[in-house]
Amino acid sequence: MTKTVTTRYDVAEHLRTPEEMAAYLEACLEEADGDAAFIAKALGDIARAKGMSQVARDAGISRESLYKALSGERVPGFDTILKVTKALGLSLHAEAAVTSQ
Repeated sequence: MTKTVTTRYDVAEHLRTPEEMAAYLEACLEEADGDAAFIAKALGDIARAKGMSQVARDAGISRESLYKALSGERVPGFDTILKVTKALGLSLHAEAAVTSQ
């Protein structure tokens, strides 16, 4: 019998372009169902794809603080989210929610 070898899947290895990063964040926003830590983790995945050190420099946050903020174990402040999205070259948009009447 052949032994199957598996490796851990890391989405950051597959986020290569700004468009892929934006699509990933958009999908996570749709799936989050109000879970801010989930969105923070998604931003962490994108930051790892771009390089945490560079994102931390661009956001004006220490690398250690950035790792903690985007670990998914805590909810970072909105100011941190705004700094990180800007450093990632992403922007947040709003649209009217579809409601059933």
